[in-house]
Amino acid sequence: MMGPKNRADDFEKALEARSQQHYVLRLYVAGMTPRSIEAISSLKDICEGHLKGRYAIEVIDISERPELAKEQQVLAVPTLIKILPLPLRKFIGSLSDEERILKGLDIQPKK
Repeated sequence: MMGPKNRADDFEKALEARSQQHYVLRLYVAGMTPRSIEAISSLKDICEGHLKGRYAIEVIDISERPELAKEQQVLAVPTLIKILPLPLRKFIGSLSDEERILKGLDIQPKK
């Protein structure tokens, strides 16, 4: 039977493992419009601030690769899809609300 110390140790190990997870993010945009540029910039700022060295971003321009948008059922842009870690999550629209994005990505804000 596990005692309280073992559970606390396991919890701390789980938190540490979670803080080392690598994120794979895919951002769908339509051309290099001001809205697309803002979404890319916001996402990079969030990642640099909270996931430095633990993320990869793939930007997909649906005007150049519409088949990828169809495959992922992207109906509006910008759309951000968190590929890893699971579960897969989608965010549609502005990425400027950092708190909403962090919560949705399951990232603990750095203080």
